[in-house]
This record gives sequence, C-alpha cells and structure tokens, in this order.
Amino acid sequence: MGHGEDGVDRIQAAWQRERPDMPVESIGVITRIWRIAKLLEDQRRRSDARAGVDAATRDLLSTLRRSGPPYRLAAGEIARQSLVSAGAISQRVTRAEQRGLVVRARGGHDGRTVQVELTDAGHALVQDHVEDLLRHEETLLSSLSAQQREQLTGLLRVLLGDLTTRFGADDRP
Repeated sequence: MGHGEDGVDRIQAAWQRERPDMPVESIGVITRIWRIAKLLEDQRRRSDARAGVDAATRDLLSTLRRSGPPYRLAAGEIARQSLVSAGAISQRVTRAEQRGLVVRARGGHDGRTVQVELTDAGHALVQDHVEDLLRHEETLLSSLSAQQREQLTGLLRVLLGDLTTRFGADDRP
C-alpha cells in the first residue's frame, strides 16, 4: 500500500469528522499496532503449524533453548519467563513430555523443585523451527531500512516499558 493513505487513516478521519471533540490521534498508532500484531500472530501460527507445534510448546522449547546448556530450568523459572501461571507451565510440560520433547526431573536441595530439560528431539525441533521462523520474520521487515528498524525498536521499547509499568505487567524474557 506504500506510504499513502490507508484504512486506518480513513477510520481516524471518520471519527474526527463525526466526533471532532474526541482525541483520535491514538487511532493512527494503536490500530496499526493491533493490525500488525494480528498479521504477525497469523504468520507465527502458520509457521508453528508447519513445524507441528503450537505457540505454547514453541514458547516452552524456546525458553529452555535460550537458557543455554544444559537446557534445563525449574518449572517456576519457566513460568516467570513465559509470563504464565505455574499450572499453565505444568500443562505445557506434560504435552511436550508426551511428545518426547522434554523430560521432567526433581531437583533442588530438597528434591521438591521440578526441573524441565530439553531432550535431543526437543532441541532439534526448536533449533530448526526458530531458525526458520526468524529467517521468515526477517523478510517481513524488509520494507524498513536498518535505521528505520532501529528507530521503531526504540519507540516500541519506550511504549512497551510505559504500558508495562502502568498495567503492572512484566516483560521479562
């Protein structure tokens, strides 16, 4: 569509026409972010389907892979990094364990901590899938120059940091 007017501009203009008393400038940012997020989510869902995983499994395997050798973390740490409940992590681990992608073991000084570790099959899957995913996502940004990417990254970091603080959310890896 290029740099001309788009559907979001038309929505913003219509609201400005219909309700000139309302601040409508946010539409240009928020609606575009929302639409981009939906397009990117659809792309990731397709990529996950091709790899035979769902987003939750990809997140679990990626979290373990990013942790470095021995690719093992406590279930609570996975929950913290994934920003989901311990119960959700338990379900994810159970599904991945049934597929032979992770193994569960007791750990810690008292043996009460559940440790989750990538298996060779899980490691191979996440290696291949994440590489394919990131290469594809790189092409999705091809319309932006390196300078534009850097600028957009900085602006999004500021916005995410502010919203995270306002909503009491967490954006840990």
